[in-house]
Amino acid sequence: MIKFNQIEKTYAKELGRRAKQALAGVSFALAPGETLGLVGANGAGKSTCIKLLLDFIRADRGEISLLGSTPKDPAVRRRIGYLPETANFPANLNVLDMLRFSGRTCGLSREQIAAGAEKWLSRLSLWPDRKRPLRDYSKGMQQRANFALALLHEPELLILDEPMSGLDPIGRADMLGLIGELKAKGRSILFCSHILEDVDRLADRVLVLHRGRKLFEGMPAELAAQRGGRDFTAGYLDLVQSEGEQ
Repeated sequence: MIKFNQIEKTYAKELGRRAKQALAGVSFALAPGETLGLVGANGAGKSTCIKLLLDFIRADRGEISLLGSTPKDPAVRRRIGYLPETANFPANLNVLDMLRFSGRTCGLSREQIAAGAEKWLSRLSLWPDRKRPLRDYSKGMQQRANFALALLHEPELLILDEPMSGLDPIGRADMLGLIGELKAKGRSILFCSHILEDVDRLADRVLVLHRGRKLFEGMPAELAAQRGGRDFTAGYLDLVQSEGEQ
């Protein structure tokens, strides 16, 4: 599904800011039906990986394989569901407006859009609020609306950037349950999260980035065993702190 091969990316120097190497020879893979957790501190390179996959930016060196093609292929985009960390909706529209627009850009028929909207808005507890302006949604509701957009076209690959952002404990538990359901159905999932317990619970494997370098790729339990920690969280913290960041 995804393969990074020795990817390097440096952001150019800007006024008042030095050039920054975001990724330094990073390689990793996501197999079909697998869930990969992408973890690291702020500035580790996680967002850069996602931007490269979505063709928002391009690598300086290395190769990226995505769904048998490359991120540059427009047809690949229709096979991906993307959940950004922060929602950015036009304030005067409602979630049905957004779903209709998103569905048409993915080539869905009106009937498919209507069926998908009812399915996912109901699952995400937004169906009763489907006609409310998005400006009236709470942050958690906006996050769930974004997830409905990501799922509408039944994508083969899900890219989730901080999927629990803005959710209260009940909403977080429901989101964890939904991701677990999607995983059980064989969806391929790449997700970024600062909540290490969620990564440990959901991910088949994890990729640990630190200052643009890959420190670890493997099962969460393997990292705990390597570092002599009681669990993945302890193993991760020991690994990163050994690199000089407290």
